[in-house]
Amino acid sequence: MKAITKIERKWAMASRWTFSIKPIKDMLVEEMTKDLWIDPFAGKFSPASVTNDLNPEMETTHHMEALDFLKMYDDESVGGVLLDPPYSPRQVSECYKGFGKKVTSEMTRCDFYSKLKNEIKRILKPNGKVISFGWNSMGCGLNRGFTMTRILLVPHGGNKNDTICTVETKN
Repeated sequence: MKAITKIERKWAMASRWTFSIKPIKDMLVEEMTKDLWIDPFAGKFSPASVTNDLNPEMETTHHMEALDFLKMYDDESVGGVLLDPPYSPRQVSECYKGFGKKVTSEMTRCDFYSKLKNEIKRILKPNGKVISFGWNSMGCGLNRGFTMTRILLVPHGGNKNDTICTVETKN
């Protein structure tokens, strides 16, 4: 098993839009290959080739449920996935109630995220990358055949939660 090759800590101002935070933008420039990259929860400023956001007001290529978006792809057809879902049930509620979407318990349960990660495993090419953003460093995990190669901790100061970014490669 390979060890994590890079652990970093870089301070930055908090932003609702993950991809506008400078240390995160810098990391993505280093980590994203020229292959097909997709983002099932794009929001704003996603650098992915194909983007999705349930909110119809977001300028993305698709406006679908994230799981349905991932299911559009064939087995081992994607080079990279950016995974930046709402971090908590509160954020799910804030995001989706804001444009009239009913929040169900399905959207906030752990098995919802497990289903997403299983689809990511299915569609990623061997040696493809998933870059996850959140308040923990779980990523997709060894049990799904991923090796973590990089962790970027972005502290925002004050009472703001840190953003934890993980880079994993599919074995």
